[in-house]
Amino acid sequence: MESGGNSLATVAGTDGTKRRVCYFYEPEVGNYYYGQGHPMKPHRIRMAHALIANYGLLNRMQVLRPVPARDRDLCRFHADDYVSFLRSVTPETQHDQIRALRRFNVCDDCPVFDGLYAFCQTYAGASVGAAVKLNHQHHDIAINWAGGLHHAKRCEASGFCYVNDIVLAILELLKLHERVLYVDVDIHHGDGVEEAFYTTDRVMTVSFHKFGDYFPGTGDIRDTGFGKGKHYAVNVPLDDGIDDDSYQSLFKPIISKVMEVFRPGAVVLQGGADSLSGDRLGCFNLSVKGHAECARYMRSFNVPLLMVGGGGYTIRNVARCWCYETGVALGIEVDDKVPQHEYYGYFAPDYTLHVAPSNMENKNSRQLLDNIRMRILDNLSKLQHAPSVQFQERPPDTELPEYDEDEEDADGRYDPNSDREMDDASPVDETSCRPANEIQTIRAEMDIIENEMKDQEPHKLAAEHAKDVEVMDEVMPPCSKASGIESISVDEPSDTKVEEDKHAAR
Repeated sequence: MESGGNSLATVAGTDGTKRRVCYFYEPEVGNYYYGQGHPMKPHRIRMAHALIANYGLLNRMQVLRPVPARDRDLCRFHADDYVSFLRSVTPETQHDQIRALRRFNVCDDCPVFDGLYAFCQTYAGASVGAAVKLNHQHHDIAINWAGGLHHAKRCEASGFCYVNDIVLAILELLKLHERVLYVDVDIHHGDGVEEAFYTTDRVMTVSFHKFGDYFPGTGDIRDTGFGKGKHYAVNVPLDDGIDDDSYQSLFKPIISKVMEVFRPGAVVLQGGADSLSGDRLGCFNLSVKGHAECARYMRSFNVPLLMVGGGGYTIRNVARCWCYETGVALGIEVDDKVPQHEYYGYFAPDYTLHVAPSNMENKNSRQLLDNIRMRILDNLSKLQHAPSVQFQERPPDTELPEYDEDEEDADGRYDPNSDREMDDASPVDETSCRPANEIQTIRAEMDIIENEMKDQEPHKLAAEHAKDVEVMDEVMPPCSKASGIESISVDEPSDTKVEEDKHAAR
């Protein structure tokens, strides 16, 4: 397969050039358990980490233990009452909160399990921390395989996802960068992220996904954004059985054009491994190398890159994929022979990192692929230039403390009590969390954007986009099952300071 390269003449370096990489990992993340028979298994993160460690990749990058996200961090995107619910609900108390469970869609696909909120704090804190590292220009690439939960909405869980760590990380990146690109190669449409940024031109979302009678049912090629965000949402709808060559015949020309016209300051790559051949819930036919070619291509542009996980339900293949892509981030080709380690038996009988794709039918005809490519490139050609924003004072950079193992307190790291009241009532240590005035600034910006939405004929939009979303207005409750297009605040950058049965359907 063609290795690809960047399309920007101004970008220096080749695909093999060494990058400064940081890697976020919480040892406890593999202990969380969605429940018997549930396809989402956080244990896959521990398996991937074991492979990464035994291939000797850890000593080639900075390994960081994430600081858990606090209530105020999650509320930069999520509704206060939704975050409070996640913090308070437990398997023992959920039967007393039936209405809230239905309201926030915490049921079936998104069950209540022991440590749910701590799990959300962990993976979200890692993604935000990774964005902070990129903003500080300490690293070129940041990795959080526990993240990538792209279906979560502002005030409801969806598709195994409770907190949308990707949106939170993008908001952090927008503090420094005028434009951020989001690329999603999970087999499921990245609906939560697209919805969050549907009306802004500062974030472009590009999703390559199975489209049709398949969860979440969104991501039509005709869905391209609204208002200022028109043509800044790119959807690439695919059919069953797509293989490496067919996938790259779309991925590279589309991403090349995106990078040319959008020129992002940072990129977030969601590397859901359920697009691999043989996935328990997937229906694509990508090899590990074909999947990783997307990461290799994004790396070649030499733009700050945040790599997160996502879906992936045949866990031995998830571990294979994310280990190999960690090597891609480092510019290292890891050996195909899996080293002896505690999960060695999972990789029987061949004990190899790479698995051959199946002989399933590729339902994506050449004509279909050509039509998709031409239509999307035509839409992108309508973007005359990269949007710019007026520089102005922005909220202070997020400062996350480095984890100190000598001061580890398993009970204290996840405070069961809300911390939101601290904003106005208590002095805040500026080295560990945001000052109170940042929240006020964010809320003010949200009001401004919501007022702008009123000028964009919301009822006309509702008719145009009724298939997927509805517009929120003043008579709609603050949190609704028809959550609509959420206009969220994006902090302006500064020019002076550098910082993933109903399971059968899913």
